[in-house]
Amino acid sequence: MRQVCPTCVSRPIARSVAQRGATMVELAVTLLPFLIFVFATIDFGVAILMQNTAQSAVRAGVRYAITSRISTSGGNPLGQDASIKGIVKSQSMGLLDHLLPYSETMDDHIDITFYDQVTLQPVVGLGSNRAGNIVQVSVTGLSHLWMVPLVRGSSAFRILASSADVMEASPIGGPPAR
Repeated sequence: MRQVCPTCVSRPIARSVAQRGATMVELAVTLLPFLIFVFATIDFGVAILMQNTAQSAVRAGVRYAITSRISTSGGNPLGQDASIKGIVKSQSMGLLDHLLPYSETMDDHIDITFYDQVTLQPVVGLGSNRAGNIVQVSVTGLSHLWMVPLVRGSSAFRILASSADVMEASPIGGPPAR
């Protein structure tokens, strides 16, 4: 029979324990950057989703505005501005509501402006929404805080969206009440 030296037997065991420790260190060193990259990618995707949702919502609001239609609430007609804001809110699918400060509503961040078709100056008051004028619907003042704190920095992702189009002639013969 062949005899095995005790120091030769213990060497492979010692190497195995050392390799396990090195594997744990390698995991710790590589896992954090990998997770930061994964969550930053997800977070960037969420921010782009919010921006695209806001842009789509204001585009739908402008499409609704140029037709001079108005919505009703409980059988009572709303004004055109309230109808447009309702469309923008419904088209945002609730995703933009969580971006607001607690004391504010979405109505505070939806702006509707009518411009004269010739001078391109803002028009207010009666008849500002007549055919040929330009309507602009915009969402401002929203921000998305980054999920990954190492990449967040001191600023939030600002979400601004705006869309404009020319008002069509109203089917009721004149512009609806704003």
